[in-house]
Amino acid sequence: MKLKTKLTLGVGLLFLLIVLLSVIGSVYINKLKSDTEKILTANYNSLEYSKNMLVALDRMSTDSVVSVRDFEKNNALQENNLSEIGEKEITQNLKIHFSNYLRQPDYRKEQLIREDLVKIMSLNMKGIERKSDTAIITAENATFWIVSLGTVCFLIAFTLLFNLPQTIAEPINQLTFSIKQIANKNYSERVHFKGSEEFNDLANSFNIMAEKLQEYESSTLSIQLMDKKRIETLVNNMHDAVIGLDENNFIYMINDEALKITNLRKEEIIGKTAHEVAVNNDLIRELLKNMDHPVKDPIKIVTDNKENYFEQEIVPININKTGEKEKKYIGKVILLRNITPFKELDFAKTNFIATISHELKTPIAAIKMGVQLLGNQKFGELNDQQKELLKSINEDGQRLLDITGELLNLSQVESGNIRLNIKSCSPKEIVITAIKNVEKLAEQKNITITTDYLLSDDDSVSADFDKTVWVMNNFLSNAIKHSFQDEHIHILVDKTEAFIQFSITDTGSGIDEKYHRQIFDRYFQVPGEHQNGTGLGLAISKNFIEKQEGKIGVKSAPNQGSTFYFRLPLV
Repeated sequence: MKLKTKLTLGVGLLFLLIVLLSVIGSVYINKLKSDTEKILTANYNSLEYSKNMLVALDRMSTDSVVSVRDFEKNNALQENNLSEIGEKEITQNLKIHFSNYLRQPDYRKEQLIREDLVKIMSLNMKGIERKSDTAIITAENATFWIVSLGTVCFLIAFTLLFNLPQTIAEPINQLTFSIKQIANKNYSERVHFKGSEEFNDLANSFNIMAEKLQEYESSTLSIQLMDKKRIETLVNNMHDAVIGLDENNFIYMINDEALKITNLRKEEIIGKTAHEVAVNNDLIRELLKNMDHPVKDPIKIVTDNKENYFEQEIVPININKTGEKEKKYIGKVILLRNITPFKELDFAKTNFIATISHELKTPIAAIKMGVQLLGNQKFGELNDQQKELLKSINEDGQRLLDITGELLNLSQVESGNIRLNIKSCSPKEIVITAIKNVEKLAEQKNITITTDYLLSDDDSVSADFDKTVWVMNNFLSNAIKHSFQDEHIHILVDKTEAFIQFSITDTGSGIDEKYHRQIFDRYFQVPGEHQNGTGLGLAISKNFIEKQEGKIGVKSAPNQGSTFYFRLPLV
């Protein structure tokens, strides 16, 4: 806790208790005053009125007119000064008895009046005693609280008096001793304070200074040069290209592999900014551009008449200076990882898939043709089991044909040989063509497909018509496959900024949000779903749309259906 906070809390608490002591004293004094006033103004007056009425009653025989007037006057005052329980009823009886006495005076009626007056006086005497006891209790409570709070104030003041000077003086004495040790070159001296945060911060700053002084004292130039040589040798022997930039983009390090692929010499670029070198070097210029806008695709670099592929990675360098806790940025390292062997394997895999898929299409087509011929009644009647078998062969053949088609599309995308025929297309024609292709599939589950076009008739999209229809077919086929019987699928086409968006919404079981990023990866299928596809359709769709400068995505939640969409630029 800070020293300032301690002082504020101690003095503030003391001030608060003094204020509280004053408030309690005032409250109890006012309460004692109130209790005393109640005795004087209520009970004492009732005793006075009763005494006057007794005197008037005694003079009744000598001066009846004046005595009657005095009695009635004091009786009226008594009626307005009722303060005790039962006093009202006795006062009313007194008035009745006095009225009876005036009509026909006799000794018995006079005795009744005197008994009523005695009762009133007795009640008020008891009231005086009770209220006096209350005042005594109030005084005792006041004494207790005032003494208690006064004691607490004394203890706090006593604590501050003995602890505060020591709290301030002891750390200063320790710091003075440690500074003398540092002055004597005893750099191993450290200060550790317990208590306030101000002294802790002071101790940390002192320890950082001592640690840096110790580091500078113990280090030598030869050790530093040797460490630098080790690091340079390690970097130069790396198979990956490494270029080091400081916080101001000055090149301070480059290894032999980087010099080889950039066709530069070390003495030409060390100490220069990367932007200066980029003026005359296309590769450095490309690397700098990728630093601001990272790309996922590998960089193709031709060295020794051979195409090589590199993945660029930017590694920021942050260090903790000696004795400091916060990291400081001192530059970055451009790392070019050579992935040519993996790329060659990927090309080989892609070519193998393309070749196998192309070779399989012909025999699969021949199988489907044979199935169709066998189903022709000209070649003879088939029984039910044979028809069912032919139907199964035909469906499996079609499935194999679809898979080989997807594999061929995938190999075209991966090899970069995909050819797009970009032109101005009608969004409405794209949707109508795609719906026609899946009509029979939808009829099997009695699914209706509705469309909404929130466009003008002149709006056109820049796209490859066939590839875009293929993507729509894939979305619609998936929507039908994952929708329940007798449901509906909604297609919405509207304008979003400089794009036209095609959205397909189904009422299926939906997709958990954690799978949204993976859903467009190759071969990925949502766990728990009925696995009857290759997991390539959405990956190919993503490539088709992105090659057309478009965007693709999904919005879905479990048990709430799914909406797959893609955007293509307006013409």
